[in-house]
Amino acid sequence: MVKTGLERLCHGEGASLLRGRRLGLLTHQAAVSSDLRPSYLVIKALFSEELRFLFSPQHGLFGEAQANMIPSEDFVENETKLKVVSLYGPRLSPSSEHLKEIDVLLVDLQDVGCRVYTYIWTLFLTLKACEENGVEVLILDRPNPLGGEIEGPLLEEDLFSFVGLVPLPLRHGLTIGEIALFFKDYLGLSIPVHVLAMEGWQRKMFFPETGLPWVPPSPNMPSFETALVYPGQVLLEGTNLSEGRGTTKPFEIFGAPWLNEEKVSERLSSLAGIKFQRLHFTPWFDKWAGKLCRGFRLFVTDKKRYRPVWTSLYLLQVIIKNFPEFSWRLPPYEYQWRQMPFDIIVGRKKIRAALELGEQSWWEEILSEGVLKFKEMSGSFRLYN
Repeated sequence: MVKTGLERLCHGEGASLLRGRRLGLLTHQAAVSSDLRPSYLVIKALFSEELRFLFSPQHGLFGEAQANMIPSEDFVENETKLKVVSLYGPRLSPSSEHLKEIDVLLVDLQDVGCRVYTYIWTLFLTLKACEENGVEVLILDRPNPLGGEIEGPLLEEDLFSFVGLVPLPLRHGLTIGEIALFFKDYLGLSIPVHVLAMEGWQRKMFFPETGLPWVPPSPNMPSFETALVYPGQVLLEGTNLSEGRGTTKPFEIFGAPWLNEEKVSERLSSLAGIKFQRLHFTPWFDKWAGKLCRGFRLFVTDKKRYRPVWTSLYLLQVIIKNFPEFSWRLPPYEYQWRQMPFDIIVGRKKIRAALELGEQSWWEEILSEGVLKFKEMSGSFRLYN
């Protein structure tokens, strides 16, 4: 079994950095020990006098809040009696009021390996705030569930938002500890940013190979299989297709009332590493709530051959060509009121035009652009083979 940064801290490693210092902890319900104890209870037991605040990212400390501008409020956690400071809603980063009360901020978050998953951007803004207030940072590292593979496109600066504030590819291939080191360099920070690395993790590993329990890091990420398709299927959030929110299989299913699955099923039969099952479903909330949708469920048959971003762009191209009912979602999206949501998510404006024109070679070229550049940019921050 992989030993996370939290597990190493439980065994005393890295504790000397924290003893006798005022601590804050940025965490959520998916950050657990091997015996499923929440990180905040583990750290409270280890540093009962030092721990002053808890900070929570999008979805809240307990992962109960839905997505896209649904805020979480501050509250007092019942068991530890610690104040939980929300970093999604009333604010997007810690204030000086809170940071002046601590010397070191611990970060224990389970990411899913996709640029548009907001926890890394909460980390990014938090690092900037820590720099302004002279607070050290210690990342308790966790696996990238999707391993170390990278898939573009590389985000362009005109589309920076809370789902991308640095030129990262959609599938970035880094752990949250590695991303923290990358952000430190990108921002030119002077504060110490420490990473308590994992033991036993390798870049070729997918999450099931770690031996760790999967705890949903957000309400619509119930399983590893969801995370596996997410870097591609999240693109559907920028369209009038249901991406499966409001069902028991978010992102693993998709469709719309106007979609005739028979018209496109043959075009999907030869895609690498994945099979599609026709199905009908009715979302309970979100897009097409209460309406019968026709569509498909995705079954990944070969994790190494499957390319989630390429696959979902191909799906969209087929659907755009065959269904005039298709449309792009309009703003707002993740605190952006002007840019088109699909552009923000995919990261390159030209891709939407390429899909509309059926120019597959255009968007395939855009996907590959920047991947080698990002590998070079991030190479020195990679902690694992």
